Amino acid sequence: MSDLFFGTDLFNELDRMQRQMASLVGGFPSSIRSGRFGAFPPVNIGATDDSFEVVAFVPGIRQDKLEVSIDKGLLTISGEREPTHAVDDPELRLYKQERFTGSFRRVVELPQSADPGNVQARYANGCLSVTVGKQEASKPRAITVQ
Repeated sequence: MSDLFFGTDLFNELDRMQRQMASLVGGFPSSIRSGRFGAFPPVNIGATDDSFEVVAFVPGIRQDKLEVSIDKGLLTISGEREPTHAVDDPELRLYKQERFTGSFRRVVELPQSADPGNVQARYANGCLSVTVGKQEASKPRAITVQ
């Protein structure tokens, strides 16, 4: 049994320590797009035997406002989120706005075994799914023992 005991939830304590450290160095980034913490869009990255999978969560963004490109092993997802309300509406008084509007860009470094010539992107229900195939030489294969 360990002699170390945390009277509260460990993750809450770590979160509290992170906020305290951030306040010592000037606080959180001024924009959700300006740092690793809270990077937009949030992504899930994984792999299968045949491909690398990147899913970017981009709710409220029109498909024609999204761009996907690969250059020198970097997958770039960029786009623009338009305001949900009239910006120049004199009747509207915003007290708080957490959903940002404007352009964004997210770059994901791909492994060397990624095949930039074999890429598919699909957009459905606010999720952009990008599938990057693996080069044939890097795919797992069975070797017959003789």
